[in-house]
Amino acid sequence: MTGRLNGKVALITGGTSGIGEATVELFVAEGAKVMIAGRNGDKGHEMIAALGASADFIATDVTREADIKAAIEATTARFGRLDCLFSNAGGPTAGDPLSVTGEDFAYAMNLLLGSVVFGIRHAAPIMKNQGRGAIINNSSVAALRGHMGGYLYSIAKAGVKRATEMAGMELGQYGVTVNCISPGAIATPIFFGGSQVSAGLEPAHAKAKLDKLTRNLAKATPLHRSGLPHDIATAALFLASDEGSYINCHDLVVDGGMIAGGRTNWD
Repeated sequence: MTGRLNGKVALITGGTSGIGEATVELFVAEGAKVMIAGRNGDKGHEMIAALGASADFIATDVTREADIKAAIEATTARFGRLDCLFSNAGGPTAGDPLSVTGEDFAYAMNLLLGSVVFGIRHAAPIMKNQGRGAIINNSSVAALRGHMGGYLYSIAKAGVKRATEMAGMELGQYGVTVNCISPGAIATPIFFGGSQVSAGLEPAHAKAKLDKLTRNLAKATPLHRSGLPHDIATAALFLASDEGSYINCHDLVVDGGMIAGGRTNWD
């Protein structure tokens, strides 16, 4: 690795599986100190045992503002600063236009949009005082095109994109960039119930499901391959590094060309 994040400190939510886990591993490999925030304590402690002193873990439920604030405070207490926040945590949501309930709505908005809004709220003052920081929010192609996600999921992700733009316009003057990434067909446990469900599967069963998902998602892109968590992690690395310091208010779509037209014909 090239040390592109040497001296930087990052907090990554949803850091114990999928995109978050891949990003934690890449950031540490590139020289960052990383606080892993997530709900799976066993996996979190397994990760820090493997990654060593460059990583730590805090149990976090991002549907709770208090937990987000505590994770940010724990990061600065442990590592002395906060250079990057990757608000990555998410999961499947229920509800459609004819059946959505108040509980469905509150959960989806708190999980997918509130976590971003309050991540910005509590990270921005620290970064402002430092004179530099990178906030990265995980959006989705579901915010950009129909039939790419569920009803509330798509609505919330569209909100993430706009929250990113508005915050970036406000915070850019202080040296704080705010961007989002819109993943496309990325093979992660979210497609079969999220990390909590997949954690309960036998390893062989979980691998078989993920392998099948990877093959199926490949059909959704002109590249004829599924995206992998590492593909999103490398995008986050660019935005968190000094190389991405002039990128602001931007939605970086990482989808293999998916939203250009959806599925393509196979030979």
